Amino acid sequence: MDIEVKEYKEPGYAPVIDFESWRVAVLNDIDELEIPNLKTMQKHLESDEVFVLLRGHVTLFTAGNGEKIGTIRSMLLEPLKCYNVKKGVWHTHTLEKDSSVLIVENRNTCDDNSPTVPLTEKQIAELRAWAAK
Repeated sequence: MDIEVKEYKEPGYAPVIDFESWRVAVLNDIDELEIPNLKTMQKHLESDEVFVLLRGHVTLFTAGNGEKIGTIRSMLLEPLKCYNVKKGVWHTHTLEKDSSVLIVENRNTCDDNSPTVPLTEKQIAELRAWAAK
């Protein structure tokens, strides 16, 4: 077959196509990514990560690229625009119900090269304040 067709409709994240060094994944809304449940940020040490809003409402939060989480900023994603989070930038996101994002990243992106850190109560409050705007 010349064309491979894949989809993912379940809650959460799933790779749908891996090829050589890259991966395309889908992230659908899931309880753990609702704003009251966000508790961590992560960064990828070996890859940029591209987000494309397919449907719904998604807010992307970034917090610098230092050893620790820096100043938190937010961006409401617009449909079909490519948002490239650069390698080493702390980030997380919240997806409202019925939202979906396409993700493009290195195929080897995993927990081993993507540290995750817990957010402080103050940082969690900042995320919630941003999301309320």
